[in-house]
Amino acid sequence: MDGQPTAGVVEQIRDIPIYRASIERGHFPVLEKPEIADGFPGNWMTPALEKALEAGEAEFVLSTGTNHARMQIIRPPYFLLNSYYRLWSEHPDISGTWEQGCRRVSLTTVLATEHVARVNAKKRGAEPSPVPDLDDRRLDERTLYLNLRLDPALWTREDVERMLGEIETARREHPEGRYHLDCSGYHLAHLVHKAREWGLWEAFPRPDSIIHAYEYTPANVRRYLHEHFDCPVIDLFGSTELGYLYYSDRHGRYRPYLDKMSVELIPVAPGSTLYSLIVSSVRNPYMPLIRYRSGDCARTLDGTPDPTKISSFCGREKELLAAPDGPVAQGDLDERISAAAPGIFLHQLRVEDGGTTARLLYTTFDGDPLGQAQGAALERGVRELTGLPCALEHREHIPIGKSGKYAWLARDL
Repeated sequence: MDGQPTAGVVEQIRDIPIYRASIERGHFPVLEKPEIADGFPGNWMTPALEKALEAGEAEFVLSTGTNHARMQIIRPPYFLLNSYYRLWSEHPDISGTWEQGCRRVSLTTVLATEHVARVNAKKRGAEPSPVPDLDDRRLDERTLYLNLRLDPALWTREDVERMLGEIETARREHPEGRYHLDCSGYHLAHLVHKAREWGLWEAFPRPDSIIHAYEYTPANVRRYLHEHFDCPVIDLFGSTELGYLYYSDRHGRYRPYLDKMSVELIPVAPGSTLYSLIVSSVRNPYMPLIRYRSGDCARTLDGTPDPTKISSFCGREKELLAAPDGPVAQGDLDERISAAAPGIFLHQLRVEDGGTTARLLYTTFDGDPLGQAQGAALERGVRELTGLPCALEHREHIPIGKSGKYAWLARDL
């Protein structure tokens, strides 16, 4: 696949200023994020888009930045939510909970909760409450947001009891007592861990399906969730600007979900089997993205650039670590950790001393540091992967980032 758009796609984007030069040349280069921002929104403005903005059929929003700058985009209202709902309704393992009208309880970043509270306050012509109540955290008739604190590691017993009670409220709203749990994998693992620690596990209403869709979920965290929930645990991969592109089945195998989309995989470096995702999409009619570098990395089952064979989405390009054997992604380090030390919960690799040494900070599910043999094996694995001598450092707490997401890599610059 050379990635060039079809004649039908070119016809759909003909009036958009950012694409005029490419149409005239007959060739579309890879579209980078800075080009999207340069001259925004004029570089996207068409008469049809102006009318859509005036009518409220299109809106300006910011992408959900993890540890990088957020990007302004234009999209239909509830674009990502509708993409989620459609995928949930069609997913072969969990469509039943959609069809049965199960409530969606969402446990993710506090920023997401605050966004919902702002939207609801705006509808009432009011200011959002510093501590939004249950009704202020209802996105629509199906979705309720739970989290009111930035760092889930700092949830108190009162926080956990409140969230479990609100989950139970949502469960009781269904005639058969069923519900769907939407989450960041980290946040759900924290809730499970704290409920067990404080003798509240029996009060945790068991979901009928689970989706984690907000950030990379490490293998140890996925394993922990599978151990504690007897229902399908599904991963969705996507972004604010694109919607969802892939989903996992209950066994963790990824399937494309490329409605009005196509994907190319381009090596992040010559000869590498780590690939950048280049996406062409007209799913968002107001800001179609052609050969857009999403900033995400993936690996495939056989190392080839076949987008139907993606085996893992393994982090962000901006967070790649240069190493002797080629760039290292978040998923590469995670693979070493899960193989050597399945008891590790959170981790962060800190590159120090001008990029010559590394420390791996980690927490564990049981709170205990790794044993000597296990720790030595992990240090060797990290050194082999990164080319850096590495020391392990057990921590009781690794703080979450300002975005409400964890950073796997920290550099001492």
